[in-house]
Amino acid sequence: MAKQSIFGRVSALVKANVNAMLDSAEDPQKMLDQLIRDYTNNIAEAEAAIAETIGNLRLMERDHAEDVTAAGDWGNKALVASRRADQLRGAGNTPEADKFDNLAKIALQRQIQFENEAKTAEPQIASQSQVVEQLKDGLNGMKTKLGELKSKAAELVARQKVAEAQNKVADAVKSVDVLDPTSELGRFEDKIRRQEALAAGKQELAASSLDAQFNALDDIGELSEVETRLAALKAGNAPAIKPGTGQAAIDAPSAPYTPDN
Repeated sequence: MAKQSIFGRVSALVKANVNAMLDSAEDPQKMLDQLIRDYTNNIAEAEAAIAETIGNLRLMERDHAEDVTAAGDWGNKALVASRRADQLRGAGNTPEADKFDNLAKIALQRQIQFENEAKTAEPQIASQSQVVEQLKDGLNGMKTKLGELKSKAAELVARQKVAEAQNKVADAVKSVDVLDPTSELGRFEDKIRRQEALAAGKQELAASSLDAQFNALDDIGELSEVETRLAALKAGNAPAIKPGTGQAAIDAPSAPYTPDN
């Protein structure tokens, strides 16, 4: 029963769809490691069981060969005894002839016994030989599956590493998109532009204020002239108007106005 259970597992493992098992696994690497361990252990058990089965088959074959050899030996002994009996009977020695005939009969009985044993063992040997061949095929199938499993394991582990690297790169790219350094530069540029605009505004305001100051100086100058002319009028020294210019001549004061003039 123990051997039958091992052989059953051999058959089940050979028929197992490894790719489907791996595709449905949540953690392929752990699944692969477990499958490789299971396959390796079952292959070791199957090899031990098959070796025992082969050993039993070889014993049966050896026993069968011995039975065939023994049957042949007893057949030869029966023939020798029968010929000796014929010789003795021909010589008129009937009692001795009967003795050898009886020995020939005993030898023939032994021959028949070993022949029957050999015939009985032959179907068992044939059946056991077929079982051994099937078990060998199953074991070879397991070893092939184990090789495929290891190859699949290496492929999946490599794919998993590539996927992990791709995910890390994707996460890094995503974080760059979220915290885009160029957006920080854009905000810094906007700040500088506002500062530049403020400086320009201050400069423009300063220029406007300077123009106002100069305009105020012009106004002060005009008022000063008005005051000067008013004082001249009051002193009777009104400035003369230069001919053709309309500009008052204030370089040299004219004589005071009198009615006689």
